Amino acid sequence: MRGYFLPRDMHPAAWWVWALGLAVAASRTTNPWLLLTILAVACYVVVARRADAPWAMAFRLYLWLGGVIVVFRVFFRFVFGGGEGETILLRLPEIPLPKWAAGIRVLGDVSAESLLGGFYDGLRLATMVVCLGAANALANPKRLLKAMPPALYEIGTAVIVAMSVFPQLAESVLRVRRARKLRGGTGKRFHALHAIIIPVLEDALDRSLQLAASMDSRGYGRAGKVAVRARLVTGTLMVVGLLGVCVGIYATLDGSTPRFLAAPVLVAGMLLALMGFRFAGRRVHRTRYRPDRWHAPEIVVAASGIAVAVMLFVTSSVNPTNLNPSLIHLSWPLLAWPPLAGVLLGAAPAFLTPTPEPVPA
Repeated sequence: MRGYFLPRDMHPAAWWVWALGLAVAASRTTNPWLLLTILAVACYVVVARRADAPWAMAFRLYLWLGGVIVVFRVFFRFVFGGGEGETILLRLPEIPLPKWAAGIRVLGDVSAESLLGGFYDGLRLATMVVCLGAANALANPKRLLKAMPPALYEIGTAVIVAMSVFPQLAESVLRVRRARKLRGGTGKRFHALHAIIIPVLEDALDRSLQLAASMDSRGYGRAGKVAVRARLVTGTLMVVGLLGVCVGIYATLDGSTPRFLAAPVLVAGMLLALMGFRFAGRRVHRTRYRPDRWHAPEIVVAASGIAVAVMLFVTSSVNPTNLNPSLIHLSWPLLAWPPLAGVLLGAAPAFLTPTPEPVPA
């Protein structure tokens, strides 16, 4: 514990567990006060614990994406059937549609209840996107790929490459803008777009070609010879196990399903999937130099994210109206202390984790 707060980079999987816990909590509520608190917690932790690395520069893009999601959700309520409710705010001319489009309405009356419902849904989705962006800004994608189990190495490589698109674009934009300033570029806003977009796309293409050449030189995609029977058994275990996990998670989240489909099916599916991953990992031979270890700070980060999700699950059964405000009778959303305290637990990594290592100049 003597070196607990010494500067070092945290394990990327811990940050992803923390962010997924916040995202799960956001999916359980439409209360704008709780969603804004989750956004504030995610932003505060990112500002306090992100490093000066390329993948940490893309968090601002996720914030913009969240804002666009909210605007579009509200805009769609204007265009497609926003008249559900008694408080009519705007009366627009309705565009008639053919009979085969029955049930779809374009324009017409716009009610406050409908716009508020669109805002709640958009804010919830935007909060989940920002939570994932926080994980992308805090976790090193290369170290995350290093920590992937052998059975998921190839799939994990594709997923991590896809997740690193935004960080690479942000780094390319900053590098191009810096180069333009050094060359004396004075164009602003829309006049400078044509001078920024083309170099950014060219840089992204060059990085993709370099990544493809690097993966090919390391033998990516080349698998050893495996007996047909072993391949069939491994595939069956993985598919059946993952189906069991999906059914178990759905039954756990949905209280109306039979209880024997919840925990028993979930545990059985996880055991079968782990067996399949174990057998599949035997044919993938990887060497690791200095494997990442979990220490006390990583456990604190993961536990704080899980605690947020658990608190929102527990409080949703106590007083659901605090988590999902009514859209029938318009009123200010209520805010109870238990779910708010649960969300604030997600800010623990900003105080109980070491700062990242400074990037050498």
